[in-house]
Amino acid sequence: MPKIHLLDQRLCNQIAAGEVVERPAAVVKELLENSLDAGASQVEIELEQGGSKLIRLRDDGLGIDQEDLPLALSRHATSKIAVLEDLERVASLGFRGEALASIASVSRLQLTSAVADAAHAWQVSCEGRDQSAEVKPASHPRGTTVEVRDLFFNTPARRKFLRKEQTEFGHIEDAVKRIALSRFNVGFTLRHNQRATLQLPVAQTQAEQEKRLARVCGPAFMEHALAVDAQAGPLQLHGWVALPTFSRSQADLQYFFVNGRCIRDRLVTHAVRQAYRDVLFHGRHPAYVLYLEIDPALVDVNVHPTKHEVRFREGRSVHDFLFRSLHQALADVRPESGGNSAATAAPEAFAFSGGSAAAGTAQPLQQTPVWQPSLPSTGAGGGIRPGAVAEQVAAYTALQQAADTGDAEIPPLGYALAQLKGIYILAENAGGMVLVDMHAAHERITLERMKAAQQSGDVRRQPLLVPQSIAVAEREANCCESHIGLLQQLGLGLDRAGEELLVLREVPALLAHANLEQLVRDVLADLLEFGGSTRVSDHLDDLMSTMACHGSVRANRRLTVPEMNSLLRDMEATERSGQCNHGRPTWVQISLPELDKWFLRGR
Repeated sequence: MPKIHLLDQRLCNQIAAGEVVERPAAVVKELLENSLDAGASQVEIELEQGGSKLIRLRDDGLGIDQEDLPLALSRHATSKIAVLEDLERVASLGFRGEALASIASVSRLQLTSAVADAAHAWQVSCEGRDQSAEVKPASHPRGTTVEVRDLFFNTPARRKFLRKEQTEFGHIEDAVKRIALSRFNVGFTLRHNQRATLQLPVAQTQAEQEKRLARVCGPAFMEHALAVDAQAGPLQLHGWVALPTFSRSQADLQYFFVNGRCIRDRLVTHAVRQAYRDVLFHGRHPAYVLYLEIDPALVDVNVHPTKHEVRFREGRSVHDFLFRSLHQALADVRPESGGNSAATAAPEAFAFSGGSAAAGTAQPLQQTPVWQPSLPSTGAGGGIRPGAVAEQVAAYTALQQAADTGDAEIPPLGYALAQLKGIYILAENAGGMVLVDMHAAHERITLERMKAAQQSGDVRRQPLLVPQSIAVAEREANCCESHIGLLQQLGLGLDRAGEELLVLREVPALLAHANLEQLVRDVLADLLEFGGSTRVSDHLDDLMSTMACHGSVRANRRLTVPEMNSLLRDMEATERSGQCNHGRPTWVQISLPELDKWFLRGR
């Protein structure tokens, strides 16, 4: 049997490099993080052959002292932490002390650095198999330059796994863009094969930040972006989320930062998906750039060598905070003249809304608004909501009086002119023409009222005539026993009848005919993973969505102008009215300049 022996230090570094440096993009990421931790305000990156031949990164950070240069290339050498308590409150991007040693073990590395007020700079070199570091004087301004040449020259097996030059460069560009979104106060320049491919100046103002965001994520993202700013206790969330109409076929435009660190986390992804649950078209993915600020003691970043993953110490609280913040931001979107944006307050029956900046001086339409209760507002059971007719009569009476005197501004969705093919409502507002899918719009209105009625009271429970036994694992039975109160709130009456046996006695009345065993298993799985579950509410929403779909006005039903106007006013007062229950858009704005372009007017 082979004897146990200590591995050579060079071999240890190359093993570590296999975890940290899997491709050139990983090298760039590690070096960028070191530059940001050093307080750099400008970072320049030069590449040759997709980074496999040369990666040169220069910053204007604090620099490294002469005596620390050889140590900087040693494994587990860092200035970021010193004791265990520091590891539990890591605020820097790097802290392991493995990156430079790992990179040096698989490349020809040269590091040149100068600190403030130093007579000159110092340079240290290290080459793959020979880990000895030689320090000599050099010429360099304050800051650090790292040159990584011939990556994987001494590990041919790893080099064979590299993709084409353009593919590797694409990964590097993505890594730079991610970090550029995390630090708006730092300028970035990226060159590939002597050609500048990305230049991002320092962005201090809101306008400059949005310009960088448009440069990285595309102008279309900013046109559909909704600003988010929420805080609850030690948690603060800010950034941008795209409206559901700007969904993606892939999850390729999702950036989430925790204390400035870009991460991928299932808990975060689940919370965001839940917030977009009933406004996103099937199979589509939301787009967002979000920043979560949290006490470093409440998040563990020492989970994976690449530091892409974190573990929240209070995962349930973080999940709920993210869901509530994004859910409310999307719910607050109301139709406004010229497009969708977040409203500051939700109107109860009807709200007057000003036009867009371009249409701020527009006069009221010549058509005098009229109304009759031909399409009454429906409640959870499909009947007339108490007081709805009186509220709308009063609102329209006030609107008509204001329009007659010329004091009223045009409502966001304007006034109905006609119905097209029994499917669409044609309306005119201050910005031009509005087309509304009447079934999709009424479907959303009906669903939101049903949800409000459901949430206003306790979940109605229905006892099962014959209690249902469910065999589960012991950890699931323990989970059920510890969350019995929460399960009761969800409408599930569960008792533990043995080490691996549960008895279901009560269920939500609306879900009496659902697959109850699968529902219970899904709820327990969520409780084990996230500390909570939305399975019951998801099933209720699905059921109410189906009921709303069947209870809404159908195509080819002819509506009068007053009925169409009534539907438009309800849309303006309804949360998430921009999408139906299935994520399809409910209305579209066509501006007057767009109409002029169609007919070549003004040319």
